[in-house]
Amino acid sequence: MILSRLLQAVVTMLIAVLAVFVAVRVLPANPVIAQFGQHAVPEKIEMEMAERGWNDPIWKQAIRFVGQLAQGNLGESFARQGEKISTRLSHAVPATMELAIAAMMIAVPVGIGIGIVAALWRNQWPDWISMGLALVGVSVPVFFLAICLIVMFPTMPSGFRLPPGTQHSMSTDFYFLESLFTGQWQITAKCIRHLILPATALATIPLAVISRITRNSMLEVLDSDYLRTARAKGASMFRMILRHAFPNASLSVMNIVGFQLGMLLTGAILTETVFNWPGLGRYVVDAIRDYDYAVVQACALVISAIFVTLNLVLDVLFLVLDPRLREGNRS
Repeated sequence: MILSRLLQAVVTMLIAVLAVFVAVRVLPANPVIAQFGQHAVPEKIEMEMAERGWNDPIWKQAIRFVGQLAQGNLGESFARQGEKISTRLSHAVPATMELAIAAMMIAVPVGIGIGIVAALWRNQWPDWISMGLALVGVSVPVFFLAICLIVMFPTMPSGFRLPPGTQHSMSTDFYFLESLFTGQWQITAKCIRHLILPATALATIPLAVISRITRNSMLEVLDSDYLRTARAKGASMFRMILRHAFPNASLSVMNIVGFQLGMLLTGAILTETVFNWPGLGRYVVDAIRDYDYAVVQACALVISAIFVTLNLVLDVLFLVLDPRLREGNRS
């Protein structure tokens, strides 16, 4: 079954590659004209188009495009001559990953806790307050909340991953993780300070969604016969939730956590823009503004790869954790 899931992921990724390739080339604007301006010399535009292969037949461009991807070559930026897109992405993706993971470290435990409390005291004031806060978390725009946080906490850093001019000896762009594992505690503390506000703003929507899904899943489990029997036998509330209720409700929660993580990794554009965070979302915004279609194309492929990989990991985890899925596949 895992092999079939892997095959589906490969086919999905191939479809995504072709869809992105076609979408970029049917756009009405010409990236070369956007690069040189409307008053550029036609001969210069034609020369650039020929050099980049944009005058070739579409099938020939597609073969060359897939061949470059197979070699790990995402191309060069149109707007920034000579800049390798893969080099820029190697800096942007780790920044977004650390921000998204920090946001989920806030959203998951708080969201699960709120959902459990709401389920245990259903239709009572803890339930009303919890679900009211969840509704507010979904409704308030992220950029508005981000601006409010900056105004409310003016002493907290509201831009960049580290203070400008910070000296460090890290070899990767995973600043927080590498500094934590290598014992560079001053860098770790600075990373945390710079993560607090953007991670809090980014965590609000997944926190609200996780709390609602947890509540609904817990209510289904709490109404089951075996939990009524456990309560009748005098099982403590803590043991009943920890050993029986939440483990059975956790599959739905894990599914939404994986989906929300994918959304954060690929949709943190507003948060990164407000906090001047040099991540994938900010890179996409800059590329769209500059009509840099090569970068937009590469970022779309990276986003597709992230979603496909997360879905594959979740499918495998469900097969491992839930025997009913394996039995259903065998039958």
